[in-house]
Amino acid sequence: MGGRWLRDERGRFSIRSMGWMGRLIVVWVVLLPATWGLAQMPAAPVVVATVRHLELAGGQTFVGTVVPLRTSTVGSTVEERVTEMLVNEGDRVKQGQPLARLRTRPLEIELASANAELVLRKQELAELENGSRPEEIEQAHARMLAAVALKEYTQSQLKRAETLFERHATSEDDLQDKISAAEAAKQEHQENKAAWELAVAGPRQEQIEQARARVAIAEQETHRLEDDILEHTIVAPFDGYVTKEHTEVGQWIAKGSPVVEVVEVGQVDVLVPVPEGCISRLQPGDTARVQIGALPDTAWTGPVALVVPQADVRSRSFPVKVRLSNRPGPGGVVLKPGMFARVTLPVGRNAKTLVVPKDALILGGSSPTVCVVDRAPKSKDPKEGVVRMVPVELGAAVDNLIEVRGPVKAGQLVVVEGNERLQPGQSVMVVRMVEPDGRPPQRNRRAKPVQ
Repeated sequence: MGGRWLRDERGRFSIRSMGWMGRLIVVWVVLLPATWGLAQMPAAPVVVATVRHLELAGGQTFVGTVVPLRTSTVGSTVEERVTEMLVNEGDRVKQGQPLARLRTRPLEIELASANAELVLRKQELAELENGSRPEEIEQAHARMLAAVALKEYTQSQLKRAETLFERHATSEDDLQDKISAAEAAKQEHQENKAAWELAVAGPRQEQIEQARARVAIAEQETHRLEDDILEHTIVAPFDGYVTKEHTEVGQWIAKGSPVVEVVEVGQVDVLVPVPEGCISRLQPGDTARVQIGALPDTAWTGPVALVVPQADVRSRSFPVKVRLSNRPGPGGVVLKPGMFARVTLPVGRNAKTLVVPKDALILGGSSPTVCVVDRAPKSKDPKEGVVRMVPVELGAAVDNLIEVRGPVKAGQLVVVEGNERLQPGQSVMVVRMVEPDGRPPQRNRRAKPVQ
């Protein structure tokens, strides 16, 4: 009979050995706890948005590759031996961080000598700028006075000799000696007077300027040596990661030889070859949707950063770069150069599509889903509802909206906050309703709201 519990050939109870009534009872017993649990759960607060129509360019998917925003093979500007390697492959580096050091001992010796020369030149300049010391001026003045006294003495001796010569009391040779002594004393007085005046006046401005020039030359020499020493430390040109080492400690490297390779991945580009038939409908600023093969649980959108106006002559495709903001993850960042990607670009014709906010998507399953809020059947509160998980297919993206295809209709409510905690059939309470920003991006003139 249909309502009997029977045993199978081994004596065990089996649902196959039950009638239709027994099977119904078993299903009811199994589902009752889950249904009862959802019914007893309090209504979860959620924020919802409305599914709406939007006219935008249809999306077409292309295959691309994640590439770093910048790649730099950091080389040496000098020729020397490597004394330190400060990073390894995979290390994260900051701009200006030392990567390797070269031998600098000979330059350090030259710098010490140049610093000593600079001190000497500065002291010479200070001596000139300070002028003569009071003691030096006093000494020059004393010599001048002594020369005055000697001059006056020799003049008096000369006058006496001339008087005696007129009286024929002295010889002509004696008179000539007195004349010579007086002239010598006069010249010595002039010399000491000039020395005293120079001591009082101090050094000439031209001498000071020459000394300043010698100081400047010495300073520039020290700067040159300091810069040479800095050039012996290889530093990172920007924030990024070391992807390759080209040298090792003890190796002699020539000028221009590579040391390490650094890539910037705070932002990455997805390089996509786009056929020539689609490139005319694409422009920088258009929003693209990116699916990373290794990261199926994450949705990525970004602007078209670059459309290279030169096609590959063999494939007749144009390189297009879509820029994405990277996120921290295992090994440093989530998006790593070389990853496989599928990029949906708005290169189709304008069509009327259904769009939802990107926050409405739940990823991680076999297909993206959205939580549709249906009115609670027995509730009088319009804010109370029951959620239903609806699988959808994704299309083109524009701003914070994304095209969805599936069993959803315009005007339905989808959960945009709190959807990651919901279960099918769970009661929810709408605490706030937000309208998606339907305005098109400034550079995507082909996407416009439907009136």
